[in-house]
Amino acid sequence: MKILVTGGAGYIGSHTIIELFNRGYKDIVSVDNYLNSSEIEYGKLAKILGVKVSYKELDLANESECLEFLKSNHFDAIIHFAALKSVPESVEMPVLYYKNNLNALLNILQGMKENHIKKIIFSSSCSVYGNPNILPVTEATPFGRAESPYAHTKQIGENIIQSFCKANPQIKALSLRYFNPAGAHISGLIGEVKTKRPNNLVPIIAQNAIGMREKFTVFGTDFNTKDGSCIRDYIHVSDIADAHVLAMEFLDRMDTNYDVFNLGSGSGSTTLEVVNAFEKLKDVELNYEIGPRRDGDVETIYANNAKAKELLNWSPKHDLHDIVSTAWAWQQNA
Repeated sequence: MKILVTGGAGYIGSHTIIELFNRGYKDIVSVDNYLNSSEIEYGKLAKILGVKVSYKELDLANESECLEFLKSNHFDAIIHFAALKSVPESVEMPVLYYKNNLNALLNILQGMKENHIKKIIFSSSCSVYGNPNILPVTEATPFGRAESPYAHTKQIGENIIQSFCKANPQIKALSLRYFNPAGAHISGLIGEVKTKRPNNLVPIIAQNAIGMREKFTVFGTDFNTKDGSCIRDYIHVSDIADAHVLAMEFLDRMDTNYDVFNLGSGSGSTTLEVVNAFEKLKDVELNYEIGPRRDGDVETIYANNAKAKELLNWSPKHDLHDIVSTAWAWQQNA
């Protein structure tokens, strides 16, 4: 089976390539435009895998480039990670997010139809649920009001794929709704792309611990939670990657041609609990300040992952300690 991994130089894409190779999927091609990643990541993957990964620089939002690439190759399946993903940035630059995330998806689906590619796994997000009234959320929980343009692109993306599958019954698709991917590969060689201004909590904490960042902000301590900070379901990136391999296998035995799965730990941690876990790991006191809530932030969300456990035979193998410890090992390799 020949698999296209879009955004394969990125955080979850690179970890998924490792899991695919380790499970016998050797014919893999990655494409990326490097907006939030780097070609350097492929060299790190080669060190981990012992073989070079085939890759190409490509902007999937460019219709002619995308369609020509899919025409000139013969893929059996696509795992589509490539998208802009920062909630705060999407609030500041909504048009960029709608154009990039949706045009890339539309071009891929058009290319699938034209070139008889019959399987796709879509990288979705728990943000499609908005601020849910009942927790934990299941796959049957209805979409809530999108709290950011990023979240809205995932809602629209899922709707597009569902409609596409209805019109093209020969194509099978899965949307995997990630909760909060965090942590890094056990090798310490790959992890969340290092930037001077990361948007996610765990790399921000790691930067503070290593001295790259003088202080960081905990946004909001007036939420209706046990310590006032917002609650997220943190799930190790390698567990997310493992789910994609199982999802690829599940596509062959699906009764329908479209389905969705939550990928979360099944429990939530507050921002301050994550901070405390890192302080306990390093036996240090982190330097942070309390700030106001951010636009686009959901108060509390965590997953019911029973469906993925039952149908994909997937369960998370890593806990919060594994998340912070592998993130710290990755940060030290900066």
